[in-house]
Amino acid sequence: MKVYAISDLHLSFAVDKPMDIFGDGWQDHFEKVKADWLGKVTPEDAVLLGGDISWGISVAEAAPDYAALAELPGRKIVLRGNHDYYWSTLSKMRTAFPDFDFVQNNCVRAGNVLVAGSRGWTLPSSSSTPEDAKIYARELERLRLSLTDMSKQRGEDDKVVAMLHYPPFEADRGDTEVTALLEEFKPDAVLYGHLHGKKVRVQPEIIKHGIRYLLTSCDLVKNTLVPVF
Repeated sequence: MKVYAISDLHLSFAVDKPMDIFGDGWQDHFEKVKADWLGKVTPEDAVLLGGDISWGISVAEAAPDYAALAELPGRKIVLRGNHDYYWSTLSKMRTAFPDFDFVQNNCVRAGNVLVAGSRGWTLPSSSSTPEDAKIYARELERLRLSLTDMSKQRGEDDKVVAMLHYPPFEADRGDTEVTALLEEFKPDAVLYGHLHGKKVRVQPEIIKHGIRYLLTSCDLVKNTLVPVF
């Protein structure tokens, strides 16, 4: 089994939110993602979707976007992003989209790979508001819950991915409470997205304190799936 990742698809089959207004990198972006996906992924593989899947604000509006993804091969494991406004409870998401697995305060196993994670939020040092601080603290606790669930399942031969939507570190790759928590549980790889645009200057992969960090924002990875394992 191979594991791939991508985030920030921002699909909009049921709403009028075209992404190509944000630049050439978004022109026919899903068709490019789809072509790459079909060329790489088999039914035995897994694809980790790190948030901002759909512009829909209700399950009904998001349904065509999930349907388009459901047609593609591989097991799909999904994390919430900041623009996934349709997202509700874990049980409701499972009911609405039974072809997908969801990470929310839990850990999902795919073969010998364990997928934990949480959305994350604006870091406290990034001109955040008191409300941002509350959300950040809540997301940090959700990440701990998910990683704790992972640690209970982790076997000697298992590989672990921590999936985030927001970047876990400062712009200069400085340490944060998120990176400290990740280092406590020692995943093999950490995924993050949320960042967009030509002005973003970030390495697609770095090693920080022995942990691989992989960027998955679809425009910044040229609308291709990122190999994880």
